[in-house]
Amino acid sequence: MKALIQRVREASVSIDAAQFSHINQGLLVLLGVGHDDNEKTADLLLQKLLHYRIFADANDKMNLNLQQIDGELLIVSQFTLMADTSKGRRPSFTTAAEPSRAEQLYQYFVNQAKACYHSERVQTGQFAADMQISLVNDGPVTFMLEV
Repeated sequence: MKALIQRVREASVSIDAAQFSHINQGLLVLLGVGHDDNEKTADLLLQKLLHYRIFADANDKMNLNLQQIDGELLIVSQFTLMADTSKGRRPSFTTAAEPSRAEQLYQYFVNQAKACYHSERVQTGQFAADMQISLVNDGPVTFMLEV
């Protein structure tokens, strides 16, 4: 399981030209699910994400995590993160989970995030939808988290 996380001042998801979700300061999480991933993998990644210190403290050092700044979370499924790009000029998705399993683990991850964090501060995209994501990347600060 992989999460490309971006520290944002704001981010939103639109589907069919209508805003579906929106957050203010926090993290945009693009989540990729591999065929070997399971609930334990999701739990480990979520704990890493919630405690990852990438927000500035009073001395402008990355010492604070999402919970410490009371930030918001926008979680969007993104199977292309699982692409193998090591050969050729076309990505291979052989390491990505089957869609039904990926959706199950994505929903599990979202539900766990809502249970472990403030549910009203967790927003999502729509699994397998054609989404447009807008964001103001703060920094920019972007990290790939893997477990």
